[in-house]
Amino acid sequence: MQVPVYNLDNKEVGVVEVPDAIFSVKWNRDLVHQVLVAQQANSRDPIAHAKDRSEVRGGGKKPWRQKGTGRSRHGSIRSPLWAGGGVTFGPRNERVFAKKINNKMRRAAVLSVLSKKFSENQIKIVEGFSAPEKATSKAFLALASRVFTQGVATLFVFASGARGWSRGVGNIQKVSCVGPASLNVKDLLRPSSIIIDKNALDEIINRFSTV
Repeated sequence: MQVPVYNLDNKEVGVVEVPDAIFSVKWNRDLVHQVLVAQQANSRDPIAHAKDRSEVRGGGKKPWRQKGTGRSRHGSIRSPLWAGGGVTFGPRNERVFAKKINNKMRRAAVLSVLSKKFSENQIKIVEGFSAPEKATSKAFLALASRVFTQGVATLFVFASGARGWSRGVGNIQKVSCVGPASLNVKDLLRPSSIIIDKNALDEIINRFSTV
């Protein structure tokens, strides 16, 4: 299939041939949801940790003798029944939330999202990112009101050698950047506009056309 190519002035300057395996994949909602849930689960870093009665300091001595005091029997002041004691069924930082997703499923989900975004006219191929703009102010002036609309969630996909542009757009509000090798479902679903560098498109084709 042929996809139009634009320059930094948002003018169509030609077309590029793209395999159907990139932008013509059938939308698979269930697969995309499964991969998204797994990606979010794998990024979880459990921090909350409550000590149980074996971890709380103290409580080695029985607070009072078993019988004859008229009070209920207790073996430790670090029982969950006591203030300052251990916590029953509290959050633990050793809990593992990770889910396994095969690489084939992950790549197929990425292509499914790319195809859906392209069918909804949310993907634009742009060339002319050869000169790096490391400063955010210069990158913003070079792109604003031409390639992307200010205030609209936008994702830029730059080629591996365009680190200058990646740094330049990194601080623009509602604008994010990802490389062709790091394409993922979460980053692709979030924005309403995706700008792909023509050189990055070649890397995407080489990486995903064999799926």
